[in-house]
Amino acid sequence: MDIIKRRYLYFAISLVVIIPGVIALLLWGLPLAIDFTGGSVLEVQFETGKAPQPAAVVALYDKLGVRDPEVQSSQNDVLVIRSKEIDETMKNTLVSDMSTQFGSKVTINSFDTVGPEIGSETTTGAAWAVFAACVGILLYIWFAFRNIPNAHHYGVAAIIATIHDILVVMGTYAILGHFLGWEVDSLFLTALLTVIAFSVHDDVVVFDRIRENANTYRRVKYDQVVNFSIVQTMDRSINTQFTVMLTLLALALFGGLTIRHFIITLLIGVFSGTYSSVFNAAPILVVWQNQEWKTWFRRSEPKPAE
Repeated sequence: MDIIKRRYLYFAISLVVIIPGVIALLLWGLPLAIDFTGGSVLEVQFETGKAPQPAAVVALYDKLGVRDPEVQSSQNDVLVIRSKEIDETMKNTLVSDMSTQFGSKVTINSFDTVGPEIGSETTTGAAWAVFAACVGILLYIWFAFRNIPNAHHYGVAAIIATIHDILVVMGTYAILGHFLGWEVDSLFLTALLTVIAFSVHDDVVVFDRIRENANTYRRVKYDQVVNFSIVQTMDRSINTQFTVMLTLLALALFGGLTIRHFIITLLIGVFSGTYSSVFNAAPILVVWQNQEWKTWFRRSEPKPAE
């Protein structure tokens, strides 16, 4: 299986996957939850068959001066209501009025409030966490491969593959957020950092095999060494990640609504990380080693007539 020979095909596939997500990010951005923007989330449960329509709840909030709430219906007559920040007194008033107006006992499942300052700090902290993870990866791989020529190539290739996975996850979430109402919360950040770790783990396995084979087959072309190393580690990478994805799929189907978005984010990221470690990270080393960008825009010279 000659993966290196078809490396530009695999790069093109990555671009086809990434570009719609990047466009979605530019057009709609990430749908941030109150963890990042500040506000309140009230989850209430009504008696069976007595849950009101979201429009009626919005009207009740407006009547009490809480503007622009977002109401989502869930299973078992549960409503999740996101709004600007409200205090305990307003929460109790809202619940009491819901019970009176809709003729049902209202049970508070959860109530969370995040101030705008904390939301801003969370956003900044999330960005720094992802940046610090990428810098740490670069330095670690550079140090681990310090005894071979061009050790920094391995670190940069791993970062590019990691950025690929980050863009896939964020772009997909931007699309799902626009069409399905998903929101980016603290669990999304946890999933994203986990995806980064999985992706880098696979990259290091492939890179380490390249290092071993490069020392063993010194007279073999670098392209062939890299391709041989990818093929050697492919079964291990795919089998390991497939096992993880089966577990995540079971959790997504039977784990409940609370963690479903988190699990699906991990599924997308693990699949992307498996692809990038095999078809992107190592081929990038070959492109860099051969300095192929020098010929990308050069016209091919016509062959002399025989």
